[in-house]
Amino acid sequence: MPEIRHFSLDTEAQTLADAVKEDGAIIIDDVLSAEFIAQLRTETDPYMEGSNLGFDDFAGFKTTRTGGLMVRSQKCRELIAHPDILAPCKLFLEPYCQTVQLHLTQIIRIGPGETAQLIHRDRWAWGSHLAHVEPQFNTIWAITDFTSENGATQVVPGSTQWPDDVKIEPEQVTQATMRAGSVLVYSGSVFHGGGDNRSDADRIGINITYTLGWLRQEENQYLTCPAEIAKDLDQPLQELIGYSMGQYALGYYTPPGKPGEHPEIVPPQYALGHEIEGGMLGTSAELEALQEQISNQE
Repeated sequence: MPEIRHFSLDTEAQTLADAVKEDGAIIIDDVLSAEFIAQLRTETDPYMEGSNLGFDDFAGFKTTRTGGLMVRSQKCRELIAHPDILAPCKLFLEPYCQTVQLHLTQIIRIGPGETAQLIHRDRWAWGSHLAHVEPQFNTIWAITDFTSENGATQVVPGSTQWPDDVKIEPEQVTQATMRAGSVLVYSGSVFHGGGDNRSDADRIGINITYTLGWLRQEENQYLTCPAEIAKDLDQPLQELIGYSMGQYALGYYTPPGKPGEHPEIVPPQYALGHEIEGGMLGTSAELEALQEQISNQE
C-alpha cells in the first residue's frame, strides 16, 4: 500500500508545493492546537448540528456538509488565510493564473455507519474542460483524529496524471490517517474520497480549497458573503473571496444607480468602499503582467 508523506509546519513552502505536485497529496502534522480546535468548534458546532444529511451516494446518507465558513467563524477565517498554506498554494497555482481565489469552505462530518465515498477528482467540478491545467490546491483540516476506522480520507498517491477513466485498484489506495490539528493538502487532480466510518463517533474535517482566479468557484462566494458583509473583512480575505480583479480586464462591473451617480466601469473593490486604482479595466501592473504572460507563451 502506498504512503502519504508527512511534513512539519516549518518546511519551506516550495518543498511543500513540489511534494503536492509530485505525489498529489501530503500531510502537514500538528498545525492547530487543541485550544484552537475547541474555539473553532464553539463557533461552528451550532451550524454543523443544524445541517441536513446528504441525499445521494456521493454526498453520503450519514454525512453532513456545512458551508459559508468565511461568514460564520473567525477561526475558520484564520484557516482560510493561514500563511503557511497560502504560501505553497500560490507557488502551486500561479503558473496558471495571476491571482488565487477561495473555491469552497465546508465542514464535512462523516457519521458512524457511513459507507466509503466514490473515488474521484475534485477538478471534475469543471467537467473535462481543464485537461492540461492544474486548477486546485486543497486542504482538509482534521478537527477530530482521522483513523482508518472512522473514515479518514482515501487517497491514491501519484495519480495526478492518470486518465479520468482509470480503474482504481484497492492496493493503490491509502488513507490520510492523522492527528486532530493536522492538515491533508492535495491537488485537484489526485484521486481521493471519504472513507467509511466503522467507529461509533463522528469524523469531522474542514475542507478549504483554492482555485485559479479566472475560474468559477464551487461555493458561490458572492452570494455566501455579499458586499454588505464582505466590507467588514480584512482586505486579504476580501481578495480571496473574489472582490478583486482576476487579472487585467477580468472581473470589473458597472454599479447600479442613476446616470452619472457612479463611475461607469470599476473593479469589485469599489463595492466594498475602496478607492479605485488604475484605469477602467485594471491597473498598469495587471496589464503588464498579462502582456508578459502572453509573450512568454509565444
